Amino acid sequence: MTTVPLGEAKNNLSKLVDEAAAGKIITIAKHGRAMAQLVPVGKSKGRRIGAMKGKLVIPEDFDAPLPDGLLDAFEGNRL
Repeated sequence: MTTVPLGEAKNNLSKLVDEAAAGKIITIAKHGRAMAQLVPVGKSKGRRIGAMKGKLVIPEDFDAPLPDGLLDAFEGNRL
């Protein structure tokens, strides 16, 4: 872990971000007191777009009009 004064961090931010991305933890200090840390971001845990391709089936009548009773319920009308 490296500690860097705030003024130096302002002047070398791009370099420090590159170091953090490479796995180094950078502590930024103001008047000798730790104030913030630059840490590497972990790999995204988000799902890949298209991961369900071929696994879902959309029925032929997907966009058919809803029955009147169900449509009324969606629209908040009393039955």
